[in-house]
Amino acid sequence: MDNSDKKMIYVADDEANIRDLIGSFLINSGFQVELFESGDRLLERFLLKPCDLLVLDIMMPGTDGLALCRKIREKSSVPIIIVSARDSEFDRITGIAIGSDDYLVKPFSPVELITRIQAIFRRMNYLKEEAPTRTTAEANLEFGGVVISPKTREVKERGELIELSPLEYDFLQYLFKNADRAVSREELLRNVWDFDLDIDTRATDDLVKRLRKKLLNSKIRITAVWGYGFKLEKEDEKND
Repeated sequence: MDNSDKKMIYVADDEANIRDLIGSFLINSGFQVELFESGDRLLERFLLKPCDLLVLDIMMPGTDGLALCRKIREKSSVPIIIVSARDSEFDRITGIAIGSDDYLVKPFSPVELITRIQAIFRRMNYLKEEAPTRTTAEANLEFGGVVISPKTREVKERGELIELSPLEYDFLQYLFKNADRAVSREELLRNVWDFDLDIDTRATDDLVKRLRKKLLNSKIRITAVWGYGFKLEKEDEKND
C-alpha cells in the first residue's frame, strides 16, 4: 500500500515508552504515525497539517488532553480517542462529552486500541469495507429539511454537507429516529455512548451545544426538556 493511501494518526503522550509502543503497533497495523510529547506540539502540527485520527493522553505538561480535545473540536470533526489512567465512570463520561469518540483506560492492550481505531474508521467509511446489510438497507432520515443518509453517514441541509464527528452523527441520528418524542439523557447515554447509568447526568450537554452551532442555519433545533433530556423541533413549530 502506498503511503498516500494510509491513514495518518497523531499520538500525544508524555511517557516515551507508551508513546513509542502505540506508534509501533499503529505502524505494524498499516497506519502512518506522528508522535508528540505534549498536546501543544500536536496542536501546532495539526493546525499546519490535519490528520485522520488523534490519540490523546489526558495528563500532559502544558495543554492537557481534555483541553486539547475541546480546542480541536472547535475547528475539526476529526476522530479523537482519549487514553488515560483515570478510570472512573465520571472521567470517561467527561472525556467523551467534551468531544472525544472513545476513551481507553491505562494500562490497555495496544491490540484493543487498534481495534477501536479500525472500528471508528469503518463507521466513517474510511476503510474500503462493505457496510453491514442492515445499514445499507436503511432509508434516509429527513426532518425539517435536514437529511441523514445511514448508508454514507452523511448529514446534509439543502444539499450542503454538515460535517459531524462520528459521535455527533450517532447522536443526531438517534434523535432523528425518535423525532416524535423527547429522549432522556439516560437513554442517550445507554444507546449512543453505551453507558449504563442510574443517575442523571449532564454529559450530553456539551455535544448538544456543538450540534446546535452546526445546525444554526437549518430549520431544526435541539431543544432541552427541563430535567429530562432533549427533543427535535422544527423552527416553524417553535414560532407557532
